[in-house]
This record gives sequence, structure tokens and C-alpha cells, in this order.
Amino acid sequence: MSVEVIKVSTDCHEQELLIKAGQILKAGRLVAFPTETVYGLGANALDPQGAHQIYAAKGRPSDNPLIVHIAKLEQLPLIAQTIPDKALALAKVYWPGPLTMVFAKTEVVPLETTGGLDSVAVRMPNHPVALALIDKGGGYIAAPSANVSGRPSPTKAEHVIEDLGERIDMVVDGGDVAMGLESTIVDFSRDRITILRPGYITKAMIEAIIGPIDVDGDEPIKVADEAPKAPGMKYTHYAPKAPLFIVEGEEQAVIDKIQALVGEEIRATGKPGIICTDGSAKAYSQGIVKSLGHRSDEESIARHLYSTLREFDEEEVTCIYSEAFNTPQLGTAIMNRLCKAAGYKIIKI
Repeated sequence: MSVEVIKVSTDCHEQELLIKAGQILKAGRLVAFPTETVYGLGANALDPQGAHQIYAAKGRPSDNPLIVHIAKLEQLPLIAQTIPDKALALAKVYWPGPLTMVFAKTEVVPLETTGGLDSVAVRMPNHPVALALIDKGGGYIAAPSANVSGRPSPTKAEHVIEDLGERIDMVVDGGDVAMGLESTIVDFSRDRITILRPGYITKAMIEAIIGPIDVDGDEPIKVADEAPKAPGMKYTHYAPKAPLFIVEGEEQAVIDKIQALVGEEIRATGKPGIICTDGSAKAYSQGIVKSLGHRSDEESIARHLYSTLREFDEEEVTCIYSEAFNTPQLGTAIMNRLCKAAGYKIIKI
């Protein structure tokens, strides 16, 4: 039985369809839906079985915490024990938006949702369809990215259907997402406020409101029994099917190195792919070349990263070589995702 797909517009005129999707969530089943970042796979966050269904559908390890999505700030006290003034200050500026905050959880939130942790990650998405669905689904929706665990995150409904197909009940198709990178995660449950995952809301933007904060290291957790504090900290994420290598250094040296590696792969009867920018695309004479946009257009690079990785899967490339994207604003977030997708395979020139 194929998954039911409903198309909705951002003005949410399709209220009956969204009510139906909300009823599916209230009945304890799974609905994928768009947010401004990526598509999420939703279930009732306050029902332990909801988390179990998400983990089963995604093939996701059960110690990898889920983010609880809410539609109104007034809903936060039910699931967060304490809400620091600095967290409220960020919420007033960046909620709804691509910002997740971690708090000590209340007993209402099951450990299944939090990956066994005594903290809960919460965000309010800046997408009218997502907000309407959360409201109609009961107000507290656990929603990791709607993909098979470890795969590139979905930025359009077709990606969700490709990955999860018959494993879930419904896909709410709201078109392509606007951003393409998951939310920034800020932890308020520690002694020091800490960024656990970079995103569109940068460290500088946060510090402009609440002052100095820490940043968690970008290396993945390596201890087998250590639970990750947030999604994406322990396991392989965002990875295409073919091995991905990042080549980092001065622009011309990077182009020359990728050209040489691509030539070697072709001589070995391989089918290499190249991730680059509009400015460097013409420099590559071999391989399947895909540009993420102009290097100065960081939002384009972020928006196209996951879909480009999926396109290479469709073309069955044997390996992928990517330029590095250490851009001024979103470079930290883009490289965080790219490094995880590559399994930290970086060739430095």
C-alpha cells in the first residue's frame, strides 16, 4: 500500500486535508511535513509509541534524541522544567524559526522521545503548513528529518517518498523547502550555554542577544555507550551512497587536485562526481559536475547541498569530490553537514 500524499499551499487553504493529517498524528501514526529547513517525520511527542514508530521507519538508533516541535510559546512550560530568561530572549527574536533549544525535560516527555536523556530539544518552525499541522496534531510533534537514517535530509516531498514510501501513513507536500539545512541547536541544560549544531542562526547572531556562549566540538561522538545530546552528534549523517571526499585549500590548487583525482577514477572505469560553484564549474573538463550556486550566495549553497547529493545517487556515481565551502556566514553550518556526509574524509592541499 503506497503512502498517501496530499498537496497543500503555504496559505493553508486546504484545511480539511490538514485536519485529516492532524487526526493521523493524534491516532498515533506518522506524517511527513515541510518546514523551512527540511521535511520532518512527525509523531506524537508525548506518546512513547510515537518515538518507536519514528525510529523503526527511519532505521534510526533509539538513543538519538528527537526534536519536539511546538506551534505556540505558551506550550513550552508543559515540556521544559525551567526556561531561562536568555532562552526566552532568543525565542522572542528567532521563534518561529530555525532554532532548537535544549532544556531539562518535565515528566510529561517520555524518555523514548529524548533518546533516554533528561533533556528535551524544542523548536517552533517558521512554516505556515508546519505550524497548522502541529496545532491540529495535538501541539507536540516529534519530528526528525523525514529520511532513512544516515541519508541526505529531504528538501522536497519526492525525497521523503523515495526514502520512506510505504513505511509511513501520509506525506504533506508543501513544495521545496526554503533553507535546506537543519536548525541551529543551543543547549540550555548545561552549566554553560552551548551550540550543539550550527545552522542559519549563527553564533554571532545568538551572542548579539544573550552574550558569550560555547560551541561543542565538530567531531562526532566516538564512545559507543555515550548518548548524543542532539541529533547528528554520534552517527553518520547526510551521506550519499558513493564515497564523498572534501578537497580543501587554495582555489586553483583544489581544482587541480580534483581534476587529477577525477582523471584517476575515470581511468579506473569509475564514474566520478564533482561538487563546485558557478565560478569554478567550467574549470572541470571531466566527471559529472554539479554547482551549488555562486560562492557568494551562501543560501543557494545550503539549499542545494542535500538535493545535489541525492542527484548523484540517482546517477550512480562511484565517488564524489567536493570543494570546501568555508563561506563567511553559513560556512560553519554547510561544512558541518558536508563533513558528516563525507565521514570527515578531507584532502587538504
